[in-house]
Amino acid sequence: MGYLLIPLVIFGIIILLSGIFTVKQQTSAVVERFGKFLSIRNSGLHFKIPIFDRIAGRINLKIQQLDVIVETKTKDDVFVRLKISVQFQVIKEKVYDAFYKLENPHDQITSYVFDVVRAEVPKMKLDDVFERKDDIAIAVKRELNEAMVDYGYDIIKTLVTDIDPDLQVKEAMNRINAAEREKVAAEYEAEAERIKIVAKARAEAESKRLQGQGIADQRREIARGLEESVDVLNNVGINSQEASALIVVTQHYDTLQSIGEETNSNLILLPNSPQAGSEMLNNMVASFTASNQIGEAMKQNNSNKAKKKKEE
Repeated sequence: MGYLLIPLVIFGIIILLSGIFTVKQQTSAVVERFGKFLSIRNSGLHFKIPIFDRIAGRINLKIQQLDVIVETKTKDDVFVRLKISVQFQVIKEKVYDAFYKLENPHDQITSYVFDVVRAEVPKMKLDDVFERKDDIAIAVKRELNEAMVDYGYDIIKTLVTDIDPDLQVKEAMNRINAAEREKVAAEYEAEAERIKIVAKARAEAESKRLQGQGIADQRREIARGLEESVDVLNNVGINSQEASALIVVTQHYDTLQSIGEETNSNLILLPNSPQAGSEMLNNMVASFTASNQIGEAMKQNNSNKAKKKKEE
């Protein structure tokens, strides 16, 4: 009889130990007795009656995320794929509802996301979808909260994490963006070229002004030097015409001398014969004489006219 009791004791101990179970942190266990709900056990060490009680399931109380891909059409007839990320959590006080009321909560959430997105996006143009993605996320969260709270689920946050238009639409948008950037670049390049042209024109104008001023100053000094030279020659008994001719001849020979000193010079002075000086002098004297005669004739004519008017 003693040998028969040992197996029974061991079997009894095993049965008792099978009634001991643990529940992890952020988890709830649903215990049933004969298929009927009995209790909800939270984290820690627990005991259930072997054979009569069983753990029907465990509920995760952590925040979970479900990604839903929705394809829909915008107001301007562009097909677009949106990725909606839903962060949700089972309410600890409503574990019973979360376990028994929904067979598959992920499918339920997915259905509501599809319904809301396909109701909101067709009201917007494609550009508005990108700009107002937060409005879409808020609408999804509001609709899900109202629907899922009765099932024991709390919607923490919804995010529109990706917006993917049709490939041809993306290529067209990229071409438009590239064209806009090329247009801006061309405008900047044209403006830079205009600035260069204006700056160059201003520099050339300033250069011409300074060059003209330099030439004017040079001629002024030359005239002043000639005037001084004529005064010096007049002081020694040479009249103005002869002095001017002498200065011209002197400058002519000075020029010939400076050309002769430059061995690599390609400059040729015409005329350059020995008679050039005398010919130049004679021509200038004749020119000055003719100018003086014309001036005297004009003075005489003006004087006669004045006398005639007085007589009249």
